[in-house]
Order: sequence, then structure tokens, then C-alpha cells
Amino acid sequence: MSQDITDKLFTIRFKCDENSHLIIKEHNECLSCTHKDCNYFCPAEVYDWDLKQKMTTVAYENCIECGTCRIACPADNIKWVYPKGGYGMTYKMG
Repeated sequence: MSQDITDKLFTIRFKCDENSHLIIKEHNECLSCTHKDCNYFCPAEVYDWDLKQKMTTVAYENCIECGTCRIACPADNIKWVYPKGGYGMTYKMG
């Protein structure tokens, strides 16, 4: 039986720090971004363009630490660091 990505995301746990390990370097850079690639390349749907606030929101609590955002943002506008000790990913099934 095949699982979709949403089902697989339920097999991991993320212990959240109160501070994000994902940082948009310059919010103004997101305004000029025409494709909003970060809304599509993240498998955990961490990034979302907020039309009302005209900024990219970051739901770092959903991050699976794949590192895609480190290399996929065409403007190199996302700072990605490992969560500090004791926080971050825990895999339930190996």
C-alpha cells in the first residue's frame, strides 16, 4: 500500500524550540520574488505567502530538516541552521 507525503510526515516528531531555526533574511526580497518558490519546494509546507501581510510566513514547527530551503531559494534568502541541542527531528520508525 502506497502512502502519500502527509501520511509519512506523521511518522516523525519535532520538538519545538521557541525560536525558529529557519529565518527569512530580508522580507523585502520576498516582495520582489515572482514565483514564491519556497511555497512549493518544501515537502513539509513550512513556507507560505501571506497576501494580507505581504510576507512569507515560516511554520518552522513543521520542518523535517531536509535542507531543501538552504539550496532551493533562488535569492538565497533563507537562513537554515540546525535546531539547538535537544530540539528538532525525532524519527519514530528508524
